[in-house]
Amino acid sequence: KRFLYDLWGDAVNLASRMESTGVPGKIQVTGDIANASKGEFIFESRGIIDIKGKGKMEAFLVVKRKG
Repeated sequence: KRFLYDLWGDAVNLASRMESTGVPGKIQVTGDIANASKGEFIFESRGIIDIKGKGKMEAFLVVKRKG
């Protein structure tokens, strides 16, 4: 029997890694999220960071909502 959280395991793990490698008081997201949300928010690149279990990924900080 599989539990529901198994379906979200990878997404939850990546979100946890984004939080643990982030900057206190800031929201850090992956490049995929930044690209999907670029019409709504302004982002600042943190550059390439090493995410445990994922390897090197570009991370961004949310600066503010557009408008």
